[in-house]
Amino acid sequence: MTAKAIAPEQKKVTITSKRQFTIPQKFYTELGFDREAVCTLGDGMLIIEPAKSENGGEFAEQILSDLIAEGYSGQELLAEFKSRQSKIRPAVEAMLKSAKDAAQGIGERYSYEDVFGDKK
Repeated sequence: MTAKAIAPEQKKVTITSKRQFTIPQKFYTELGFDREAVCTLGDGMLIIEPAKSENGGEFAEQILSDLIAEGYSGQELLAEFKSRQSKIRPAVEAMLKSAKDAAQGIGERYSYEDVFGDKK
């Protein structure tokens, strides 16, 4: 038995003289658009997709869980949450730079034992 291909849903939109158009509500909601979109040009198509949050939002639940476990609440909780969340992007960027440097043979090198301890 062969799987039947599902045709993508389409909707015609009007482009204004200022090169603007409205994303149909159903598409906007279903795909999770917010205030920004990413446009990609390729293969004769313009692909528009929701912009991913770059503020570390994907770690928000873990940060909040940790802060609550540490006893934070109220305005103190909010302030500490903002502080910790603001540190995520720089930390990830530093890790990516370190990984890129390592791939290019730049920077410190670590042995298996440095990372995982003695082999047993």
